[in-house]
Amino acid sequence: MEWFQVLILAVVQGFTEFLPISSSGHLVLPKELLGWPDQGLAFDVAVHVGSLAAVLIYFRKDVVQLLSAWLQSLASRQGSDDSRLAWCVILATIPAGLCGLLLDDWIEGHLRGMGVIAATTILFGLLLGWADKSGSRALSIVDIGWKLALIIGLAQALALVPGTSRSGITITAALFLGLNRDAAARFSFLLSIPLILAAGGLKSLELIEVGTALPLEQIAAGALLSGVTAYLCIHAFLALLDKVGMMPFVIYRLLLGGFLIIMML
Repeated sequence: MEWFQVLILAVVQGFTEFLPISSSGHLVLPKELLGWPDQGLAFDVAVHVGSLAAVLIYFRKDVVQLLSAWLQSLASRQGSDDSRLAWCVILATIPAGLCGLLLDDWIEGHLRGMGVIAATTILFGLLLGWADKSGSRALSIVDIGWKLALIIGLAQALALVPGTSRSGITITAALFLGLNRDAAARFSFLLSIPLILAAGGLKSLELIEVGTALPLEQIAAGALLSGVTAYLCIHAFLALLDKVGMMPFVIYRLLLGGFLIIMML
C-alpha cells in the first residue's frame, strides 16, 4: 500500500470501530472511489490491535475491576455488582462468537455486496433513531442482568452482517430495553473487548498459516493511528452523548446509505 492509503484506512477504522455508523460501510468507500487494492490480512490485524489497545486503555480501571471481581466470584462463589456485570459481558459475547464461527464463511460469500451494506446502513440507522426516541432511559449499567445481557448479545450477532455496526446494534438493543445512553454505550464498549480480541486472534492465526511477508513500518503505523483515533472517538462519544443523542449518527447513516445506493446506479 501507499502511505496515504495506510493513513486513510487506519484513521477510518479507528474512527468507525466504536461509533454507531458501520465501519464496513466506510471501508468500502476508498476501494470503490479510489480503486485501492485490498489492504491485506496483516493490516487488518494491525488496526484491530490498535482498536483493542484503545478500548483497553480507556476502560483500564473498569477492566481491572471487572476482571478482579469475576475471579473473586469464581474463588468465593459470592457475587457483586462488578462480578455480575463481568458475567453479563461473557454471556452477551457468546451468541456473536458462535454465529461468527458457524456463519462467517457464508456471510463472507453472500452478504459482502454494496447493496447489502447500503440497506443495512439505512435500516439499522432508522432502528437506532427509533430506540433513542422510544426508550425509557431509566436503567443504569448496574441494572443489567442476564436477560438483558442475552438479548443485547443476540442483537450483537446481527453485526456479522456488513453495514449493521456492532456498536450501533448493541446500543440500539440496550436503548430499547430501557438503558440510559451512557450505560448503553459503556456496555457496548465493554462487549467489544472479547470480540475484537477473538477476531484479532483468528486473523493472526490465519496470517501465520498464510506466511505473508509484513511491511513492518506500515503495520506499526496502522496500529498506532487506529488506536489513537479510536481512543479519541471513545472519549468524544461518551462526553457528547447526552448532549447530542443518537440523531446525528442516524442522519449520517441515512446519508451514507443513500450515497452507497447512488454509487451502485
